[in-house]
Amino acid sequence: MNKVEVFNKEYSYIKNPKYKENIKILVDLLPDYFFEVAASSTGKYHPAFSLGEGGLVRHTKVAVRMAYEMFNDESITKSFNQDEKDMMIMALILHDGLKHGLEKSEYVKFEHPILICNYIKENKDKLTLTDNEILALTNMIESHMGPWNTNNYSDYVLEVPKNKYQKFVHMCDYLASRRFLDVKFKNNDIED
Repeated sequence: MNKVEVFNKEYSYIKNPKYKENIKILVDLLPDYFFEVAASSTGKYHPAFSLGEGGLVRHTKVAVRMAYEMFNDESITKSFNQDEKDMMIMALILHDGLKHGLEKSEYVKFEHPILICNYIKENKDKLTLTDNEILALTNMIESHMGPWNTNNYSDYVLEVPKNKYQKFVHMCDYLASRRFLDVKFKNNDIED
């Protein structure tokens, strides 16, 4: 499987060529399991389309599509410029990139937002993003869990969304995880 090609449709939503190239580099760095696992290791917290093999990819595609659809409604997103929109698409593609850790664990790692942010920073030498762009990207990702920022089985306390970018990324992820959603897929792409 060519990992980079999995998100070809989603890359088309990104207008800045530099951001488009960098997201492809980052997707290629994701562990192979990301493209195989379900969005939820227990099946309790995500809709049917995001369960089973490739479910995490489908969840990611729906989160990105939520953003894209809202970007088409200026009453919702007119306060974002194009580069900010592109960066939020990047954040949504990557937000669960290390959901089971760098090496695949059986269950979701609660601290996965921290893990993927650190991973992006550790690989900055492979990117053409500025330090400020990397900081903006990781800032959008780190709080994507929203109010679910603590866990009885972990000592980590995750960031909660504070700025408009973090809130938007969290909202798209949250909406994509609603169990009532029934998104249709064909060959792992959303059917229009």
